[in-house]
Parts: sequence; C-alpha cells; structure tokens
Amino acid sequence: MESFESQASSRLNEGSEQSQDSLAYFFARGVCEMRYETLPLKAIEWAKMGILDTVGVTLAGSNEPCATLIAKALSLREQKSKEMERAQASVWGHKVQCSDLDAALINGTAAHALDFDDCNNTMGGHPSAPILPALFALAECRPLGAQDFITAYIAGFEVETKLAMTVNFYHYTKGWHPTATLGVFGAAAACSKLLGLNVEQTATALALAASSAAGLKANFGTMTKPMHVGRSAKEGLMSAKLAQMGYTANAQNIFEHQQGFFEVFNGAPNYNRQKALDHWAKPWDIVEPGIAIKQYPCCGSTHPAIDAAIQIKLDHAFEIHQIKGVRVWIHARRLTHTNRAQPNSELDAKFSLQYVVLRALIEGRVGIHHFEQEHYRDPRVLALLPQVEALAYDDQMFDPSNHFAAKVELTLLDGTVFESHVLQPHGRTSANPLSAFQLREKFELCAQRVLGLDGVRLAYEWIDQFEHQEDVGALGRIFWNHLK
Repeated sequence: MESFESQASSRLNEGSEQSQDSLAYFFARGVCEMRYETLPLKAIEWAKMGILDTVGVTLAGSNEPCATLIAKALSLREQKSKEMERAQASVWGHKVQCSDLDAALINGTAAHALDFDDCNNTMGGHPSAPILPALFALAECRPLGAQDFITAYIAGFEVETKLAMTVNFYHYTKGWHPTATLGVFGAAAACSKLLGLNVEQTATALALAASSAAGLKANFGTMTKPMHVGRSAKEGLMSAKLAQMGYTANAQNIFEHQQGFFEVFNGAPNYNRQKALDHWAKPWDIVEPGIAIKQYPCCGSTHPAIDAAIQIKLDHAFEIHQIKGVRVWIHARRLTHTNRAQPNSELDAKFSLQYVVLRALIEGRVGIHHFEQEHYRDPRVLALLPQVEALAYDDQMFDPSNHFAAKVELTLLDGTVFESHVLQPHGRTSANPLSAFQLREKFELCAQRVLGLDGVRLAYEWIDQFEHQEDVGALGRIFWNHLK
C-alpha cells in the first residue's frame, strides 16, 4: 500500500489552483486525505499518550476557579440525575451537562488550568489542550469510534504545528500565545475531520477559525491564560459546525490576504508559508519532535532549570540557611515571561523562574501543591527570592539553536559553588520520553483529585485500550459514575 506521505506529496502538489494559492485549502486537502489505516504506528502510539495525559490534567484542573467560574457564568448547575443524557456533553469532574460548545470551553480551560498539559517545540505552546476537549465534547453527543477520533486528533495536531512553522518564533516572541492563536486552527481541523467535512467545508472552517484566533502573553499568570485554550477549543468546534451548515468565510486567501492572518499577526517578512507546504507529514509532528509530557505543573520554559536544580539537590548536601545566592540561565526568548522575582499569586508563581528553582533546590521536586493555598508565600522562599538572579544564556554557554537548555549555579555562604546544566528537560521530545510508569503515575496523581480509586483504574484501563473503543463518549460516563 502506498504510504500516506507519498500520497500527500503527489495529491497535495498536483497542480490544483486552490491548493497552490491557498494554505487553507492545502491544509483541508491534507486533513481530508488522512486515513487511520495509513497513519504510522508511532503516530497512533503518541496520540494515545497525548490523550492519556490530557485527560488526566483536565480532571485535575476541573475544580480550579478559572474553569468553575466559567460554568457559573454560563449558569450551569449540578444535576441530581444518576444517568447522563446522550444528547449532551459533560463538564468533567462535575455532574453537569451542557452543549458541546460549552463543554469544550469549560473542559478546555480545565485542561490548561494547572499548566500541566503537554507541549510541543514546533508550536511553542500546548498542542493537545485546544483540540481534545472539543473532540471529547463531540464524542459525548453522538456515537463516534476511537479510530476516527485518533485520526482527527492527529490531523488537528499537524495543522497547528505546521502553521506554527510558518510563523514561529517571531509569532511567539512578539507576544502572541500560540496555544490559542494557532490551537484554534488545530481544533477546527480536528473537529472538521471528526464531523466528516469535505475539503471545501474544512477550508471554510479554518477561515472561520482565523477570526477567532486570539491570546496575549500579557495575561500569563492569570485565569485568562487557561481561558485562551478553552475559547480555542470552543471556537474551533463552532467553526467546524458552522462550516458544516454552509456558513461562509474567505477560505481562498485567509492566510495570504494583505489583511489576513500572516500579515496581521506577523507582518512581512516574518513568516514563511512554504515551510508548511514542504513539511506536511514529513515527519508527523506528533512523532517528531513529538509531544512533550510535563513533569511539573508550571510553565514549560522553566522546566530545564527545574531539572538542573533538582540535580544539584540530589548530588550535594546543603541546608536552606546556607544558601547565599542562585544564578539561573535560560534562553532569552523564555526569560521574557518567566523572570518574575516577586510572584503575587499561585498562577503567577507558575511563571516565576525564581520561585520554581528555589522550590526545586529546597525540596528536590515541584508539585501541584506548590501552587495552592498560598505556598508561594512560604517565608523560606520569600527570604531567598531576592538572591536569585535570572539571566539569558549566550552562544558560548549553549548551542544557539537550542532554546530549551538551562544552567543553575548555587553559591553557599562559605563560598562553595554547585552547578548543573541540562540540554533538554526530560520528556521534552519523543527522543527523550517519560517512561510508561511515569505517564501512569502522573495520570493517577491527577485523576484521583476528582475520581475514586475504581474510577481512576477504570479510566486508565479504558484509555490504555483506546484505539479499540467503539464509543468514545463512554469515557465521560466513567467519570460521571465515579466522581468522589
């Protein structure tokens, strides 16, 4: 059988005027061509890992105020019924049902509430959280099989990451939140695939999504950041549903128009459309560089420094009162939003390089509880925060092409200096993945915040056999029936 990659190469570049002139049609053709049977096994394996991780962190974030306040604003209430209605989707972690659009919004926000959801180097953000809540919301409202679900997920992942290639890292550095501004296209593509839309409809859905692309980094460290993701999930789903109904949008040149996505968000010459054309499915981004599964529930830009700090804690014996000063080096692009010497909330602490490095040095770990109940006000930490210097590394310290390295230098009062550096945080790419044990441990840690032990076990076993499930909506019913 001819591989998907060769099919894509021949069909997407066979001279169609639309595919040559419009990136929306190029993506739409690629999405519509996708078949589960021709996907690489590695892509399916990584999709299952992304699903497991996203489900876990969404459950863990389901009681966070950023998600529950949205449900309150929508006037959604707990239900007394023991059974779920098939025509509605559920708000995970609660006995609440609503429209698929509202579920995508709330669950999408919950997925990013703890900043514990997966990342991707190409995207410069979080690829799964904008997509999967929308797909699960659809699946709870109508019978949908897992193989179609996986295909749709990979399709959305490929669209958002290949679009990222065209605009990053100027887009990222400028101040846009790529998880939202690009994730909305991933959600639209994925939902279009799961709904079985044709090329014209899928291109229209992408054009609709372009007018919903939004998210500013100035709102990092607040509830608005996770809401970016929930809105992307909802707007992507809305775009696909409207396109299915015949809604119109400028699919012909929504990206290329002089007032289209590329010019408005990046501006010439800060994008390269050709990169998407050249790299579609070569390789699949979900395989390489792959999904970065987070070990710590805070901004991914801080993770290499946390790894380095934990290594110092493991290798050397010292007490907190012996610390004189700490210096931390990360990439300049990542220092911009993590150089927060005095975090003023739990959410702000998730983006404080100084805070998380101190936590790692003091305790040898960084966990969910470190961003709850005002732990950021720990007197031991507050006393040391002014002694932590955050710096951008230069080309002599690390390869300039590596934007995920870090170095930590700890100086004690007696002049002793300990240092450690990492080139990539553990789990950051498919070449350096977390183990199956670590993945399950993280899922169970997250899920048990809202599910009983039987529910955690059943959910894990169900997802472990995900590709064989005939009704994806059944997962929501497991949650419904096993809430604490």
